[in-house]
Amino acid sequence: MTIEPPAPGEPRRPLGPRDPGDAWVVAPTGERYWGRFGAAGLLALDPDHGVLLQHRVSWSHFGDTWALPGGARHEGESASDGALREAAEEAGVPDAAIRPRLLSVLDLGYWTYTTLIGDVVVPFEPTISDPESRELAWVPVDEVTRHPLHPGFSEAWENLRALLGVRPAVVVDAANVVGSVPDGWWRDRPGAAAGLLARIAALGEAGVPAGTLDLPEHTWFPEWVVVLEGQARAAGDAPGVEAVRAEASGDDAIVEQAQRLVAAGRTVTVVTSDRALRERVTDAGAVARGTRWLYDLFDA
Repeated sequence: MTIEPPAPGEPRRPLGPRDPGDAWVVAPTGERYWGRFGAAGLLALDPDHGVLLQHRVSWSHFGDTWALPGGARHEGESASDGALREAAEEAGVPDAAIRPRLLSVLDLGYWTYTTLIGDVVVPFEPTISDPESRELAWVPVDEVTRHPLHPGFSEAWENLRALLGVRPAVVVDAANVVGSVPDGWWRDRPGAAAGLLARIAALGEAGVPAGTLDLPEHTWFPEWVVVLEGQARAAGDAPGVEAVRAEASGDDAIVEQAQRLVAAGRTVTVVTSDRALRERVTDAGAVARGTRWLYDLFDA
């Protein structure tokens, strides 16, 4: 739990045990920013209810304004983990309820604030679980600016809002990706496919670095769909990865997945070096990337 000390001139409140990250960073021009190791917050988006906002108590920094649940990061803590931890502590947000979509970073050089945009995949009701909140509410996207917003959130909101409609997905031609590396995969096709799924699952957890998708410069957590065919269909599943087992043509299944995701409003990338298949998925509205693109992400 992170409890900010009061602004100058306001009464001091007991803080209890403090993490080393619970401290102010003072800018060269004198402004103060909370979080020795930076700060992070969660923009939880529920398709039926809107954005989860926190009404901050009057004694907090910029009190009586509305913002995202968030606070100082712990030493060595990732921004994503920090945002989810703070949201759990301040608003009772269950980890399993959120599917990360992207990380947007404000980097001032001496301090950073990272916003994790996450989709609510398991509905929940927020609960006030620490002294920093006066109120928690789901606010429709179009009504956010009707509230008195924290200055930092107010400045960031329009850029964040523009990202809410961007939902990336990556469809992987497993046979083509595995077959592009002569590492003996043909001796154990299910094992080779399982290895690929495991590497994609790790990439799904870490996110795709900025600049590697044809999207705004942020770290993205796309939906991953891997199409398996032939003997590779016997491979087990991997967390966070949708494994599609083609009953007939793997190419046809890949095109079907691309079409399905494009129709659902996703920004779709298909990973394959098969020229004919690249033309088909491009016609379906997806962007085609060669297998080297995926291996470069693994290496990164």
